[in-house]
Amino acid sequence: MTVTDERFAKMQPLSGSVNHLAPRDLPPGPRWPALLQSIALVRFRHQFVPAMHKRYGDVFTVRIMPKGSALVLFTRPEHAKEIFAGDPEVFHAGKGNAILGPIMGEHSLLLQDSSEHKRARKLLMPAFNGAALRGYQSVVAQLAAEEVDRWAPGVAFRSLDRMNALTLEVILRVVFGVTDEARLARLRPLVNKTVDISPAVLLGWGYPFLQRFGPWKATVDNQRRLDEVMYAEIAERRAAPDLAERTDVLSQLLRVEGDDGLSDPELRDQLVTLLLAGHETTATALAWSLHELGRHPELRARARSAAASGDDDFLEAVLKESMRLHPVIPMVVRHLMKPVTLGGIDLPAGANIGPSILISHAREDNHRDPDAFRPERFLDGEVATNTWIPFGGGVRRCIGAGFSLMEGVAVLREVLLRYDVTLPDGATDYPRVRNITSVPRHGARIVVV
Repeated sequence: MTVTDERFAKMQPLSGSVNHLAPRDLPPGPRWPALLQSIALVRFRHQFVPAMHKRYGDVFTVRIMPKGSALVLFTRPEHAKEIFAGDPEVFHAGKGNAILGPIMGEHSLLLQDSSEHKRARKLLMPAFNGAALRGYQSVVAQLAAEEVDRWAPGVAFRSLDRMNALTLEVILRVVFGVTDEARLARLRPLVNKTVDISPAVLLGWGYPFLQRFGPWKATVDNQRRLDEVMYAEIAERRAAPDLAERTDVLSQLLRVEGDDGLSDPELRDQLVTLLLAGHETTATALAWSLHELGRHPELRARARSAAASGDDDFLEAVLKESMRLHPVIPMVVRHLMKPVTLGGIDLPAGANIGPSILISHAREDNHRDPDAFRPERFLDGEVATNTWIPFGGGVRRCIGAGFSLMEGVAVLREVLLRYDVTLPDGATDYPRVRNITSVPRHGARIVVV
């Protein structure tokens, strides 16, 4: 059995099932079978979660496959504050992210808790501090310029596809330090197939026998091929004569010596985590940003002026507002290791809980005129703490948040310096679920002029 096979065999989504608890032990929620609730939450989240919020109020419970595990969703900023400030020894984020285990690997920063998480985060932090981000900016700008210069004016295209290609290239160069075109050509399709996983595959991961069939088998086979390329890159980089001079994240991690150094499996898991977490999420935010600018001529003119004058604050506000209006991730999950009281509600050990990003970003008492695309709300002090949470919060806030915003601003600048952005006639878009993320169903089509 390979390392890949072992990861899938050990798959336990949202571990610590509390299906033994009676409904009265948890906040109210639908009484549907767990399979139907799972499908609704994973596949139809943009309709299901608001409907449950409307029916059951600010706190409600859904049960998900494979064991009918309880997931309690909270929707108010004070709830998010309590959860993010909770003792990380009690509020385990790693166990809450267990559904990502087969892809990310057991050593992933997203799946670790306690001392293991502290160690991994300490090793990764220098690669994402302010000085490091400033060092990456020129690489991002160059790759963005090369991508944008290939666009054909006047021809409608799916901005999501181009942003996915660009952010993947950025990650492969900045995180992996891969410049060899042959290896890049091997990595690109493997990563794209890893990202483009249907909700049905996610739901099926809890049933190992499915891995012999259809899309589940294809997922495992693709992951095995990705691992082969990853381990080959790690082995070659360890022996590289210029390792000490390289600035990519992989090379920085390989220079850590002694007991703090990472094994090859640990390196693989952290790199895949950075690759997947920092690729599609930023691409989706950028695609929505371009689509929204195409819909709003006044904002587009202001954004182009900001790009020309070096006003990065407004470009960042555009990116943040696209993340608010079009959440890429639906929720932040924690697994309770002990009983806790949240928002006056007693919750048992073993429950999975978390703030709903979908509801937090759409509440009118959190964001005035929530259905409108208004980047200026992030410049006028309107957005209160714990009401905008695309990167989570607390000690588990996404380590790549700064990188994502830096990259997004750099890309928007390169686009807007060269082009005006409009929409094809009659173009509209709305979210569809792909793996655990939501992306523009029609690819956020735009026209550049």
